[in-house]
Amino acid sequence: MSAIRLLVGTRKGAFVLTSDGKRADWKVSGPYFAGWEIYHLKGSAVNPDRLYASQTSGWFGQQVQRSENGGETWEPVGHEFAYDGVPGTHQWYDGTQHPWEFKRIWHFEPSLTDSETVYAGAEDAALFRSTDGGGTWQELPALREAKGKLWQPGAGGMCLHTIVIDPTNTDRIFVAISAAGAFRTDDGGKTWSPINNGLKSLYELPDPAAEVGHCVHRIAMHSARPGVLFMQKHWDVMRTDNAGDSWQEVSGDLPSDFGFPIDVHAHEPETIYVVPIKSDSEHFPPDGKLRVYRSRTGGNEWEALTNGLPQSDCYVNVLRDAMAVDSLDECGVYFGTTGGQVYASADAGNTWNAIVRDLPAVLSVEAQTLP
Repeated sequence: MSAIRLLVGTRKGAFVLTSDGKRADWKVSGPYFAGWEIYHLKGSAVNPDRLYASQTSGWFGQQVQRSENGGETWEPVGHEFAYDGVPGTHQWYDGTQHPWEFKRIWHFEPSLTDSETVYAGAEDAALFRSTDGGGTWQELPALREAKGKLWQPGAGGMCLHTIVIDPTNTDRIFVAISAAGAFRTDDGGKTWSPINNGLKSLYELPDPAAEVGHCVHRIAMHSARPGVLFMQKHWDVMRTDNAGDSWQEVSGDLPSDFGFPIDVHAHEPETIYVVPIKSDSEHFPPDGKLRVYRSRTGGNEWEALTNGLPQSDCYVNVLRDAMAVDSLDECGVYFGTTGGQVYASADAGNTWNAIVRDLPAVLSVEAQTLP
């Protein structure tokens, strides 16, 4: 029987949650790196027992940890992230120019084909790549040449938080940056283009034709349709059917189109999940009811999934990297909250249960389906 491994990053350490294919009983291991912020953990698609963890601290800086045995033990690897050449400047909150300064790694994305290659998304926004299992890191500097001087931080910093690799063409990579927008390379990172046509950010960008400056919170893809992507923007849920050349809003009948995560059902490319939050100033569910919303039509028509979730006095948030799906026949959906709960659904969202409570605030959740 297959097994599931959840990799959970929190404000004060990493946790590994495991279960068999029934997903009824869970073992919780951790905390690893107790007291440290673990922004993200991710396993290799080629070698699932190889895991990467972004360990960061305002006091001690950035560390990268790697495990070769599914999280049982860890070792530090390379943590030197240097911008290529003279970094230059980007736009600051007040509109002035500000120098690029490395702060932390927000997201790892291992190669789909090579166990030694892994990408890392940084704050201040940049994309790094390692071809030696995290031992050394090199920036792909052409990304910042895509109007980088006009990029500016969002409320959480200027972070490259999403990396999506096209499984049919690994030279095509999509990234999302808050608050710069979405970008695509078709040549393995040698050149990049903004892909923000159709995004509207009326409060932040009065110019409707602005190529960059949009606050994209998350993008997601189904591997069977790599030209179709879904986006949770600062406001608005969006989709593209042409690899980002143009986007259309599909928020439809959501109670709020502000949120952070978005994900796609493992076997149904038109089934997507979001977690609406009241607003950009009130980061909690509308009416204090924690509800995942599912669309089976690729957007516009949404249903609230509430069975097993608190429907009163719930004021947690679900962050952009804190939702994941597994690939079992009955697709599992998982998300973590800033209140320290990790919820699981073994039936594609129809019912939920908290598989662990009272962790530190959850920053990220990744699901691995193991043989």
